Amino acid sequence: MTPAPTYRVDLAIFRGPLDLLLYLVKRHEVEISDIPIAVITEQYLGYIQVLQAIDVEAAGEFLVVASTLMEIKSRMLLPDDPTAEEAQAEEDPRAELVKQLLAYKQYREAADRLDALAAEQARYWQRQGIERPAMNRDLADQPIQQVELWDLVSAFERVLRATLTHTDRTIIDDDTPLQKHMENILALLASAPSNEAGEQRLLFETVFTPPRTRGRMVGLFLALLELIKWGRVLAEQAEPFGPIELILIPGAAAEPLSPQELGHYASEGTKNPVQSDPATLPNDM
Repeated sequence: MTPAPTYRVDLAIFRGPLDLLLYLVKRHEVEISDIPIAVITEQYLGYIQVLQAIDVEAAGEFLVVASTLMEIKSRMLLPDDPTAEEAQAEEDPRAELVKQLLAYKQYREAADRLDALAAEQARYWQRQGIERPAMNRDLADQPIQQVELWDLVSAFERVLRATLTHTDRTIIDDDTPLQKHMENILALLASAPSNEAGEQRLLFETVFTPPRTRGRMVGLFLALLELIKWGRVLAEQAEPFGPIELILIPGAAAEPLSPQELGHYASEGTKNPVQSDPATLPNDM
């Protein structure tokens, strides 16, 4: 039996199960009221398997919504009951979930507006520390979008599955602190040659350097998320489902990591013994 992970992961960065569900609906470019429940359920379960690879216990909240999706899917597959009353026959099994998702969408949009206001305020009240110079490029000339968190999760799943397919099932502990992983990623980006715009870029999968054990890859992924969260690294892709590129924010590699950025990771390793079993990995998402 695979030992339980001892590395404490903060899955709050993933916002929650409804955020994942909203992301999948948006990616399929359908109305929330017309969720393609079978396809969404299959993809949702794939993302949960990735979250479980990070922290089985913390993924429990996502499993609750997954069970709801599976229940709705099974109800929609049932044949209509000719003896049922008209009101019951016309009830959409998705109705309650759609109601929750619409409410979350409103909350998310309000939160995004507040984040935008906070970012605007930050322009006038910069936090103490080394000021990072602006990136030297005209965004109007580059149809590139910043990726969402779930795009990164999907990209990580593909890297994880492709890598572990060619490894054995040996259980290996990884005690590397998140701080070390963050510093290594910054150093790797800082060593990349600058392009014509003066940017230092690397493909997403380049970050996952050998040895590629599952515990170490999870640690690197979480370290990358922290760097993106704190504005040291930017993730972009030129088109939907295309390659994700990581960009080093100027000055980010020279500035030491702060206690605020490290949080509870400062004194903890990424000890997460897992079994490299490719059979447990999801299909393409």
